[in-house]
Order: sequence, then C-alpha cells, then structure tokens
Amino acid sequence: MVKPKSFRPWNPEQTLLLPPSPVDWLPENHLVFFLLDLAGELDLEEIHAVYRQKDPRGEKAYEPRMMVVLLLYAYCVGLPSSRKIEKACWEDAAFRVLTGNQQPDHSRISDFRRRHLPALAGLFVQVLRLCQRAGLVSLGQVALDGTKVKANASKHKAMSHERMLKSERQLEAEMRALLRKAEIIDAQEDGQVGKGKRGDELPEELQRRSSRLEWIRKAKAELEAEAAAAKARQREVQASEAEADAAAAEASGDAQLGKRASRRARGARKRANDKQKLALQTAQAAGLESPVLTGDLDPVAMPQRQLPTDGIGNPKPQSQRNFTDPDSHILKGADGWIQGYNCQAAVDSDHQVIVAIGVSNQPSDAVHLLPMLERIQANTGELPDALIADAGYCSTANLEACEGKGLNAYISTSRQQHGKQPRPSRGRPPKDLDARGRMERKLRSKAGQTIYAVRKTVVEPVFGQIKGARGLDRFRLRGLEQVNGEWALMATTHNLLKLFRASLATA
Repeated sequence: MVKPKSFRPWNPEQTLLLPPSPVDWLPENHLVFFLLDLAGELDLEEIHAVYRQKDPRGEKAYEPRMMVVLLLYAYCVGLPSSRKIEKACWEDAAFRVLTGNQQPDHSRISDFRRRHLPALAGLFVQVLRLCQRAGLVSLGQVALDGTKVKANASKHKAMSHERMLKSERQLEAEMRALLRKAEIIDAQEDGQVGKGKRGDELPEELQRRSSRLEWIRKAKAELEAEAAAAKARQREVQASEAEADAAAAEASGDAQLGKRASRRARGARKRANDKQKLALQTAQAAGLESPVLTGDLDPVAMPQRQLPTDGIGNPKPQSQRNFTDPDSHILKGADGWIQGYNCQAAVDSDHQVIVAIGVSNQPSDAVHLLPMLERIQANTGELPDALIADAGYCSTANLEACEGKGLNAYISTSRQQHGKQPRPSRGRPPKDLDARGRMERKLRSKAGQTIYAVRKTVVEPVFGQIKGARGLDRFRLRGLEQVNGEWALMATTHNLLKLFRASLATA
C-alpha cells in the first residue's frame, strides 16, 4: 500500500510561545542589513539638530535614523510613494525588519522627506566618499549626460502668455455678462420676496469662472515677473561688459575712445537700473520673492530657463507657465514632449558610480557642462583624467573652457549616425585650427574613437537602471528646489546599490 504524500504543517492562526527574531525573516546578505549598518556611518547631525530645537513634550517622533533608512531603502527598490511605503511597512517583511515592526503613516513619511530634504540630498556626497574609499571611483574616465524626467504635473496644465491674455479677456466678458444677469435676477427676486432677503449668492457658474480667472491672472503675473527678471539680468550683463570696455578704453590713453566708451557704459548702466526696478515691481505685484539681478554668478549653480522676451522685457506669446508646477518646463524627451526637468549626471566609468548631479529647467545640455565640472571637483576633490560628452554639450565656449582647465575632454562636435565611426584623421594637424577643429581631429583619431565609445556604456545604463529598472521615471515633489533634493535621493540610492553589490563581491 502506497503511503499518502505528507506535507509540512500549516496553521496560519498558530501562536508562537517564543516568537523568532525579525532578523531571521531575511537572508544575512539582504540590502536592509547593509543599510542598517550604513546608518551608523552617516552624519545625520543636520536632522537631529531640528529635533533638538523642538519642545520635548507631546507625541514622540520616530527615530530619525530609521526614517532615513526607510526612505533610502524605498528609493532603492523603486517605491517613492509615501502611501506605498506605509503599506509596505505592514505587508513587506523587509520593511518590517527595517522599521523594527513600526508603521509610520504616509503623512509622517511625506512630512519627514519634505522637511529634511536638504539634509537627505547632502547624503549624496557622503555616500560618494564611501564609494571612493571602497575603490569604486578612480576618475579615470567620467561620462556626462542628461535625461528628461517628468514633473509631478501635466503638460496640459500649461498655458502660453498669448492664451492667458485671450482667456483673461474672454473670462472677463463672461463674468460681466453673468454679473448683469445676476443683477436682473436679484431685482426680480427683490420684487417677489422683498429687499434684504436671502437669495443674493453668486451663481455656481460665476464662482467657477471667477476662480479660473484668478488662477490665470496669477500665472500671467508670475510669467511676466520671470520675464522681467530675465531681461534685467541680461541688461546687467551688458552693463558690466560696457563698463569693462570703458575701463580698458581709458587705460589705453585714447581720450576720444574713452569718452565714447564711458558714454555707452553710462547708458547701459541706466538701462540696467531701470530694468532692475521694473523687475522688482513686477515680482512684488505677483507676490514673489525679489529675484537675484546682480552679483557674481555661483559657478556651481545650475542654469535657469530663459524665457523668450521682446525688446522691453515682456514675455513673448509662446512663453508658457504650468499651473501645477511653475518651475517645470516643456522639454523634448525620448518619448516625445513632456512637462519635466533636465536631470544631469556625471558617471565614473569604473563601476558606474555617479560623481556629480544637477537639475534645471533649461532644455539645452550645453549650458550644464561647466557647472557640472565644478560639482565634480567639489564632490571628489579633483577633475577627471578624461571627460566624455555627446554633441549636446558642444560649444566653442565649453571647448575653450576645458582647454583652459587642462582637462582632457572628448566632446562630440556633431551628432553621429548610429553604428558609424568618423573617418580617422591623418597627418599633422594644421596650426590655425580653432577649438572645435582641434576637438574634431582628436575624436577622429583611433584613441579618441575608443575613448568616446565608452560613453554609451557608462552613463546611459545608469539612466536605464534608475528610470527603467527601479521605476523612478517621475518626480513626486514639485518645484525646482524640491526636485533637486529628490534627484539627489535617486542618485544616492543608485550609488548605495553599487556599494552594496561591491560589498557582496568582496564578502
């Protein structure tokens, strides 16, 4: 007689007299344990300082280290939603081990991320230094590229300045018609029920048009203030250049030339001062903070979008502003036009560790090269031996700046067809070549072709890992400052995963 198949006992309602340690729920080499060990190495003083300033009474806050590790692990596994993180703290064993079987609700998680976002963004450099100490960064070859990431806003919620003006006039006309209609109805009701009786509320249709008109007027004022600030900054640059030319002309000893240059400088300075006053007035009228119009530009700061303006500083008809996230911009991405941001990353070729990051709403990549070089040096302490970038970063100013820094750059001067290599250069280079010509000849050499071919195997897979494998293809936060912090979280957790896998390989 064949014995029946036996199975392991299963009783979901069975209680345990001696419950097992939660540590036993996960394998020894799990990412959670790596992050828990890492938490002791991170400097979280900036976060703890916030709690020391608070009243110790009241409901106790969650341990900051636990909240930091919770967010890091969530971004590592592609789970940035605070509601999904809360759900995972109930249902996912790894999350329960990480939190010590605590379940912070989504509002606590979201508030912690928003309140401490600058400190969380600062973890990028700390983790990068750990990668350097682990030998994952050599700065031999660094590839620079940008990717467009969707904002937490719809492109259908953007409106051009021309359409704002038309909609404002249309809504004003509709409001006047509805108000006249409401006055007639009020007069009729007063005759029926007596003056002073209820029934004088605005119609629902009028209320909707009123709020819509208010939104459009606010967005139009902000767009005009942004355009005025851009024009003021442009006039400031022109005035500074004119004053420098006047100083040079006076130093030359030519009295007539110096007099003409000084007159031009005074005119340029007056135009700059007038535009600054107008920019401050429009910013105050729109309820915005006063824009930065003068002073030296921070070399590490990422560029801001420059709205197209007319001669007097008004936004051109095609200038757009999004109602949901005004800092975001319409950009051309791999899948067509999106409402989003331009996210930059410089990646070391050894282990695809990100060594510098940045976010802007400027569509062009070329304006990001110099700030990203400054960030590479600030984060790692030195410039790479070789910088590789595609044609989007090519400009005469960028090529000359790389030469001035003594940086061995490989920047494509034109877009190459897929699978085709440029013809190799032969003979000695002409002496009269400009920066672009020298770069073209450099890339056509066998060594240049070999090094430039590294780019697509270094930086492009990183964007695929972040956006494709981990699903971090859209920001959860809004506003340029908040988005910068979230991009830092994405890059930090990318480097953490590289560090974690390297530790497994050496274990």
